[in-house]
Amino acid sequence: MNAAFSYIPREIAFSDIYIPPLLVAALLGLVLTSVTVRLLNKLRWHRFFVSPPLVELSLAVIYTVLISIFLISA
Repeated sequence: MNAAFSYIPREIAFSDIYIPPLLVAALLGLVLTSVTVRLLNKLRWHRFFVSPPLVELSLAVIYTVLISIFLISA
């Protein structure tokens, strides 16, 4: 088996409470999405998007995947 795939996180222990890693990644992704959307609104870039809610959803998915790949699985 490849060494990169030998470690798969099962749960994250936080004071005797076990939390799934994807939940942590999703929460961090939502926080980063909120910060990014506020920045886009402040710079008035939201007017260039046809559907700003779709952009927000896409950013949340992208951030969640990137966090789960690079931070949680490391």
